[in-house]
Amino acid sequence: MRMQMMAVVVLCLSGGVAVAQGAAQAASGAGPAAAPAVPGSASSKIFEVASVRKSPPPDMQKMMMGLSEGRRPDSMRVDGARATFTYMSLKQLIAYAYRLRTYEVTGPEFITTDRMEVSAKLPEGATKDDAPEMMRALLEERFKLTAHKETKDVPVLGLMVAKGGPKLTESTEPVEEIDPNAELQPGQSRMDSVDGPVLVTRNRDGSTMYHMGPRGTFTLKFDGQTRTMRMTGKGMSMRGLAIMMTSLGGGEGRQVDDQTGLKGRYDVVVDFSLMDLLQSLHDQGIDIPHGPMGNSGDGMASDPGGGETMSQALASLGLKVEKSHAVLERLVVDHVEADPTEQ
Repeated sequence: MRMQMMAVVVLCLSGGVAVAQGAAQAASGAGPAAAPAVPGSASSKIFEVASVRKSPPPDMQKMMMGLSEGRRPDSMRVDGARATFTYMSLKQLIAYAYRLRTYEVTGPEFITTDRMEVSAKLPEGATKDDAPEMMRALLEERFKLTAHKETKDVPVLGLMVAKGGPKLTESTEPVEEIDPNAELQPGQSRMDSVDGPVLVTRNRDGSTMYHMGPRGTFTLKFDGQTRTMRMTGKGMSMRGLAIMMTSLGGGEGRQVDDQTGLKGRYDVVVDFSLMDLLQSLHDQGIDIPHGPMGNSGDGMASDPGGGETMSQALASLGLKVEKSHAVLERLVVDHVEADPTEQ
Protein backbone atom coordinates (compact mmCIF):
# COMPACT_ATOMS: atom_id res chain seq x y z
CA MET A 1 0.00 0.00 0.00
CA ARG A 2 1.64 3.23 -1.13
CA MET A 3 -0.30 6.43 -0.59
CA GLN A 4 1.32 9.45 -2.14
CA MET A 5 2.47 12.29 0.11
CA MET A 6 1.19 14.80 -2.32
CA ALA A 7 -2.22 13.80 -1.05
CA VAL A 8 -1.84 16.50 1.53
CA VAL A 9 -0.87 19.10 -0.96
CA VAL A 10 -2.90 20.04 -3.95
CA LEU A 11 -5.95 19.98 -1.80
CA CYS A 12 -4.40 22.73 0.23
CA LEU A 13 -5.41 24.87 -2.57
CA SER A 14 -5.34 24.59 -6.23
CA GLY A 15 -7.74 27.37 -7.03
CA GLY A 16 -10.25 24.66 -7.88
CA VAL A 17 -12.85 22.44 -6.31
CA ALA A 18 -10.42 20.69 -4.05
CA VAL A 19 -10.13 23.89 -2.12
CA ALA A 20 -13.71 24.97 -2.25
CA GLN A 21 -15.04 21.67 -0.94
CA GLY A 22 -12.12 20.00 0.75
CA ALA A 23 -9.31 22.13 2.03
CA ALA A 24 -11.34 24.62 4.01
CA GLN A 25 -13.37 21.83 5.60
CA ALA A 26 -10.16 19.88 6.18
CA ALA A 27 -8.51 22.68 8.09
CA SER A 28 -11.57 23.29 10.25
CA GLY A 29 -12.40 19.63 10.77
CA ALA A 30 -16.01 20.57 10.13
CA GLY A 31 -18.34 18.54 7.97
CA PRO A 32 -19.82 19.84 4.71
CA ALA A 33 -22.79 22.16 4.76
CA ALA A 34 -26.15 20.44 4.42
CA ALA A 35 -27.63 20.34 0.96
CA PRO A 36 -30.63 22.66 0.66
CA ALA A 37 -32.80 19.99 -0.91
CA VAL A 38 -33.32 16.25 -0.62
CA PRO A 39 -31.12 14.28 -3.06
CA GLY A 40 -32.94 13.33 -6.20
CA SER A 41 -35.65 15.95 -5.79
CA ALA A 42 -36.25 18.64 -8.39
CA SER A 43 -34.67 21.99 -7.61
CA SER A 44 -36.70 25.20 -7.47
CA LYS A 45 -33.72 27.32 -8.54
CA ILE A 46 -32.21 27.20 -12.02
CA PHE A 47 -29.57 29.06 -14.01
CA GLU A 48 -30.99 31.70 -16.32
CA VAL A 49 -28.88 30.27 -19.14
CA ALA A 50 -26.15 27.62 -19.20
CA SER A 51 -23.70 26.18 -21.72
CA VAL A 52 -22.41 22.64 -21.15
CA ARG A 53 -19.79 20.85 -23.25
CA LYS A 54 -17.10 18.22 -22.87
CA SER A 55 -13.62 19.52 -22.07
CA PRO A 56 -10.66 19.06 -24.42
CA PRO A 57 -7.46 17.62 -22.88
CA PRO A 58 -5.45 20.26 -20.99
CA ASP A 59 -2.30 21.80 -22.44
CA MET A 60 0.46 19.79 -20.75
CA GLN A 61 2.97 22.64 -20.59
CA LYS A 62 0.44 25.01 -19.03
CA MET A 63 -0.71 22.29 -16.64
CA MET A 64 2.86 21.65 -15.46
CA MET A 65 3.42 25.35 -14.95
CA GLY A 66 0.19 25.60 -13.00
CA LEU A 67 1.10 22.62 -10.81
CA SER A 68 4.41 24.26 -9.95
CA GLU A 69 2.37 27.21 -8.66
CA GLY A 70 -0.08 25.04 -6.72
CA ARG A 71 -2.86 25.18 -9.34
CA ARG A 72 -4.74 22.28 -10.91
CA PRO A 73 -6.27 22.21 -14.40
CA ASP A 74 -9.79 21.95 -12.94
CA SER A 75 -11.38 25.02 -11.38
CA MET A 76 -14.64 26.74 -10.58
CA ARG A 77 -15.58 30.37 -10.05
CA VAL A 78 -18.86 32.00 -9.10
CA ASP A 79 -18.47 35.73 -9.46
CA GLY A 80 -21.50 37.98 -9.41
CA ALA A 81 -23.98 36.68 -11.97
CA ARG A 82 -21.47 34.36 -13.71
CA ALA A 83 -20.60 30.77 -12.81
CA THR A 84 -17.73 29.03 -14.61
CA PHE A 85 -16.65 25.41 -14.13
CA THR A 86 -13.53 24.42 -16.10
CA TYR A 87 -12.23 20.90 -16.78
CA MET A 88 -14.32 19.42 -13.98
CA SER A 89 -15.41 15.81 -13.78
CA LEU A 90 -19.06 14.90 -13.54
CA LYS A 91 -18.25 13.55 -10.08
CA GLN A 92 -16.92 16.94 -9.00
CA LEU A 93 -19.99 18.70 -10.39
CA ILE A 94 -22.32 16.28 -8.57
CA ALA A 95 -20.38 16.74 -5.33
CA TYR A 96 -20.61 20.52 -5.73
CA ALA A 97 -24.34 20.30 -6.44
CA TYR A 98 -24.97 18.38 -3.20
CA ARG A 99 -22.34 20.22 -1.15
CA LEU A 100 -20.29 17.08 -0.63
CA ARG A 101 -16.68 16.04 -1.07
CA THR A 102 -15.97 14.09 -4.24
CA TYR A 103 -15.11 10.88 -2.40
CA GLU A 104 -18.60 10.94 -0.84
CA VAL A 105 -20.13 10.33 -4.29
CA THR A 106 -20.25 6.86 -5.86
CA GLY A 107 -21.37 5.97 -9.37
CA PRO A 108 -20.23 4.69 -12.78
CA GLU A 109 -16.55 5.06 -13.64
CA PHE A 110 -17.11 7.67 -16.35
CA ILE A 111 -18.26 10.29 -13.81
CA THR A 112 -14.61 10.43 -12.68
CA THR A 113 -12.95 10.41 -16.10
CA ASP A 114 -15.36 12.53 -18.19
CA ARG A 115 -14.52 16.24 -17.94
CA MET A 116 -16.92 19.11 -18.55
CA GLU A 117 -16.95 22.87 -19.17
CA VAL A 118 -19.95 24.73 -17.77
CA SER A 119 -20.63 28.44 -18.20
CA ALA A 120 -23.83 29.75 -16.66
CA LYS A 121 -25.62 32.95 -15.72
CA LEU A 122 -27.39 33.32 -12.40
CA PRO A 123 -30.84 34.95 -12.43
CA GLU A 124 -31.31 38.40 -10.96
CA GLY A 125 -31.35 38.35 -7.17
CA ALA A 126 -29.55 34.99 -6.90
CA THR A 127 -26.32 34.64 -4.92
CA LYS A 128 -23.37 32.26 -5.02
CA ASP A 129 -25.05 30.31 -2.22
CA ASP A 130 -27.79 29.40 -4.71
CA ALA A 131 -25.33 28.07 -7.31
CA PRO A 132 -25.08 24.47 -5.97
CA GLU A 133 -28.86 24.03 -6.14
CA MET A 134 -28.84 25.45 -9.67
CA MET A 135 -26.08 23.03 -10.63
CA ARG A 136 -28.18 20.17 -9.29
CA ALA A 137 -31.12 21.28 -11.43
CA LEU A 138 -28.79 21.52 -14.45
CA LEU A 139 -27.47 18.00 -13.89
CA GLU A 140 -31.00 16.65 -13.50
CA GLU A 141 -32.11 18.33 -16.74
CA ARG A 142 -29.09 17.85 -19.00
CA PHE A 143 -27.63 14.60 -17.64
CA LYS A 144 -30.85 13.02 -16.28
CA LEU A 145 -29.18 12.64 -12.87
CA THR A 146 -30.99 10.73 -10.12
CA ALA A 147 -29.33 9.83 -6.82
CA HIS A 148 -30.00 8.84 -3.23
CA LYS A 149 -28.13 8.83 0.07
CA GLU A 150 -27.40 5.73 2.09
CA THR A 151 -25.41 4.93 5.24
CA LYS A 152 -23.50 1.67 5.63
CA ASP A 153 -20.36 0.05 6.95
CA VAL A 154 -17.60 0.53 4.38
CA PRO A 155 -13.89 -0.33 4.20
CA VAL A 156 -11.64 2.65 4.95
CA LEU A 157 -8.03 3.44 5.70
CA GLY A 158 -7.82 4.33 9.37
CA LEU A 159 -5.46 7.16 10.32
CA MET A 160 -3.97 5.98 13.63
CA VAL A 161 -1.24 6.80 16.13
CA ALA A 162 1.83 4.64 15.48
CA LYS A 163 3.75 2.68 18.08
CA GLY A 164 5.74 5.11 20.18
CA GLY A 165 3.08 7.81 20.10
CA PRO A 166 2.56 10.96 18.02
CA LYS A 167 5.47 13.22 17.09
CA LEU A 168 3.43 16.30 16.31
CA THR A 169 3.97 19.97 17.03
CA GLU A 170 0.90 21.65 18.49
CA SER A 171 0.08 24.86 16.69
CA THR A 172 0.47 28.20 18.44
CA GLU A 173 -0.85 30.16 15.46
CA PRO A 174 -3.50 32.71 16.51
CA VAL A 175 -6.94 32.42 14.95
CA GLU A 176 -7.41 35.12 12.32
CA GLU A 177 -10.64 36.03 10.61
CA ILE A 178 -10.68 37.17 6.97
CA ASP A 179 -12.38 40.43 6.19
CA PRO A 180 -14.22 39.75 2.89
CA ASN A 181 -14.45 43.49 2.27
CA ALA A 182 -10.78 44.31 2.83
CA GLU A 183 -8.86 45.73 -0.12
CA LEU A 184 -6.62 43.16 -1.79
CA GLN A 185 -2.88 43.78 -1.72
CA PRO A 186 -0.55 43.19 -4.73
CA GLY A 187 -0.22 39.46 -5.36
CA GLN A 188 -3.41 38.61 -3.52
CA SER A 189 -6.71 37.15 -4.71
CA ARG A 190 -9.83 36.00 -2.90
CA MET A 191 -11.86 32.86 -3.53
CA ASP A 192 -14.88 31.26 -1.91
CA SER A 193 -15.35 27.92 -0.21
CA VAL A 194 -18.34 26.21 1.36
CA ASP A 195 -17.12 27.36 4.78
CA GLY A 196 -16.06 30.89 3.97
CA PRO A 197 -13.56 33.06 2.09
CA VAL A 198 -9.98 32.04 1.26
CA LEU A 199 -7.23 34.59 0.76
CA VAL A 200 -4.54 33.51 -1.72
CA THR A 201 -1.15 35.26 -1.69
CA ARG A 202 1.67 34.74 -4.21
CA ASN A 203 4.92 35.43 -2.34
CA ARG A 204 8.14 36.79 -3.82
CA ASP A 205 9.98 33.50 -3.15
CA GLY A 206 7.60 31.71 -5.52
CA SER A 207 5.48 30.13 -2.80
CA THR A 208 1.70 30.48 -2.53
CA MET A 209 -0.07 30.90 0.81
CA TYR A 210 -3.74 30.04 1.31
CA HIS A 211 -5.23 31.74 4.36
CA MET A 212 -8.57 30.31 5.47
CA GLY A 213 -9.12 32.32 8.62
CA PRO A 214 -9.91 30.14 11.65
CA ARG A 215 -9.51 27.09 9.43
CA GLY A 216 -5.75 27.60 9.22
CA THR A 217 -3.18 28.40 6.54
CA PHE A 218 -1.26 26.39 3.96
CA THR A 219 1.80 27.38 1.99
CA LEU A 220 2.99 25.56 -1.15
CA LYS A 221 6.44 25.96 -2.68
CA PHE A 222 7.84 24.09 -5.68
CA ASP A 223 11.58 23.29 -5.85
CA GLY A 224 12.62 23.03 -9.50
CA GLN A 225 15.97 21.45 -8.63
CA THR A 226 14.60 18.50 -6.64
CA ARG A 227 11.22 18.34 -8.44
CA THR A 228 9.43 18.45 -5.08
CA MET A 229 6.60 20.47 -3.59
CA ARG A 230 6.74 21.49 0.08
CA MET A 231 3.48 21.92 1.94
CA THR A 232 3.55 23.80 5.23
CA GLY A 233 0.30 23.58 7.18
CA LYS A 234 -0.53 25.63 10.25
CA GLY A 235 -3.32 24.76 12.67
CA MET A 236 -4.30 21.42 11.08
CA SER A 237 -6.61 18.94 12.80
CA MET A 238 -6.17 15.20 12.38
CA ARG A 239 -9.60 15.00 10.79
CA GLY A 240 -8.43 17.67 8.39
CA LEU A 241 -5.33 15.64 7.55
CA ALA A 242 -7.50 12.57 6.94
CA ILE A 243 -9.77 14.56 4.61
CA MET A 244 -6.78 15.80 2.63
CA MET A 245 -5.31 12.31 2.33
CA THR A 246 -8.64 11.05 1.04
CA SER A 247 -9.19 13.81 -1.49
CA LEU A 248 -5.90 13.12 -3.26
CA GLY A 249 -5.11 9.65 -2.07
CA GLY A 250 -2.89 8.35 -4.83
CA GLY A 251 -5.25 5.71 -6.18
CA GLU A 252 -6.17 3.78 -3.03
CA GLY A 253 -9.82 4.55 -3.65
CA ARG A 254 -10.72 4.46 0.05
CA GLN A 255 -11.66 7.19 2.46
CA VAL A 256 -9.10 7.93 5.15
CA ASP A 257 -10.92 8.07 8.48
CA ASP A 258 -9.44 9.81 11.52
CA GLN A 259 -9.09 7.19 14.24
CA THR A 260 -6.24 8.85 16.16
CA GLY A 261 -8.33 10.28 18.98
CA LEU A 262 -6.17 13.43 18.81
CA LYS A 263 -8.21 16.62 19.25
CA GLY A 264 -5.58 19.33 18.90
CA ARG A 265 -4.39 21.42 15.95
CA TYR A 266 -0.92 20.89 14.62
CA ASP A 267 1.75 22.39 12.37
CA VAL A 268 2.83 19.99 9.61
CA VAL A 269 5.59 20.20 6.99
CA VAL A 270 5.82 17.60 4.20
CA ASP A 271 7.64 17.26 0.88
CA PHE A 272 6.37 15.22 -2.07
CA SER A 273 7.55 14.59 -5.59
CA LEU A 274 6.12 16.01 -8.79
CA MET A 275 5.87 12.48 -10.14
CA ASP A 276 3.59 11.55 -7.25
CA LEU A 277 1.47 14.61 -7.98
CA LEU A 278 1.01 13.59 -11.61
CA GLN A 279 0.16 10.03 -10.60
CA SER A 280 -2.51 11.25 -8.22
CA LEU A 281 -4.06 13.48 -10.89
CA HIS A 282 -4.09 10.51 -13.26
CA ASP A 283 -5.79 8.37 -10.59
CA GLN A 284 -8.50 11.03 -10.32
CA GLY A 285 -9.28 10.78 -14.03
CA ILE A 286 -7.40 13.87 -15.21
CA ASP A 287 -6.22 13.16 -18.75
CA ILE A 288 -2.42 13.51 -18.61
CA PRO A 289 -0.97 12.80 -22.09
CA HIS A 290 1.44 9.93 -22.75
CA GLY A 291 0.68 7.75 -19.78
CA PRO A 292 0.03 8.19 -16.08
CA MET A 293 3.29 10.04 -15.46
CA GLY A 294 2.82 12.39 -18.36
CA ASN A 295 5.53 13.66 -20.70
CA SER A 296 5.97 17.39 -20.90
CA GLY A 297 9.07 17.24 -23.03
CA ASP A 298 11.26 18.99 -20.45
CA GLY A 299 12.05 16.03 -18.22
CA MET A 300 9.87 17.25 -15.37
CA ALA A 301 7.41 14.39 -15.49
CA SER A 302 9.99 11.64 -16.01
CA ASP A 303 12.17 12.74 -13.07
CA PRO A 304 10.65 11.40 -9.84
CA GLY A 305 12.61 13.90 -7.76
CA GLY A 306 12.62 13.79 -3.98
CA GLY A 307 9.82 13.61 -1.48
CA GLU A 308 8.35 10.83 0.59
CA THR A 309 5.58 8.29 0.36
CA MET A 310 2.62 8.92 2.60
CA SER A 311 3.56 6.06 4.92
CA GLN A 312 7.09 7.47 5.33
CA ALA A 313 5.86 10.98 6.03
CA LEU A 314 3.24 9.74 8.49
CA ALA A 315 5.86 7.66 10.31
CA SER A 316 7.92 10.80 10.87
CA LEU A 317 4.84 12.31 12.53
CA GLY A 318 4.21 9.23 14.67
CA LEU A 319 1.18 8.26 12.61
CA LYS A 320 0.17 5.41 10.28
CA VAL A 321 -2.68 4.22 8.09
CA GLU A 322 -4.19 0.74 8.28
CA LYS A 323 -7.14 -1.00 6.65
CA SER A 324 -10.25 -0.54 8.77
CA HIS A 325 -14.05 -0.06 8.64
CA ALA A 326 -16.39 2.84 9.43
CA VAL A 327 -20.11 3.64 9.12
CA LEU A 328 -20.33 6.47 6.58
CA GLU A 329 -22.93 8.24 4.43
CA ARG A 330 -22.62 8.25 0.65
CA LEU A 331 -24.50 9.79 -2.27
CA VAL A 332 -25.18 6.94 -4.70
CA VAL A 333 -25.76 7.89 -8.34
CA ASP A 334 -28.66 5.78 -9.60
CA HIS A 335 -28.58 7.15 -13.16
CA VAL A 336 -26.66 9.76 -15.11
CA GLU A 337 -26.05 10.20 -18.83
CA ALA A 338 -22.51 10.48 -20.14
CA ASP A 339 -23.46 13.15 -22.69
CA PRO A 340 -25.50 16.26 -21.85
CA THR A 341 -28.68 16.95 -23.77
CA GLU A 342 -29.20 20.20 -25.63
CA GLN A 343 -31.21 22.85 -23.83
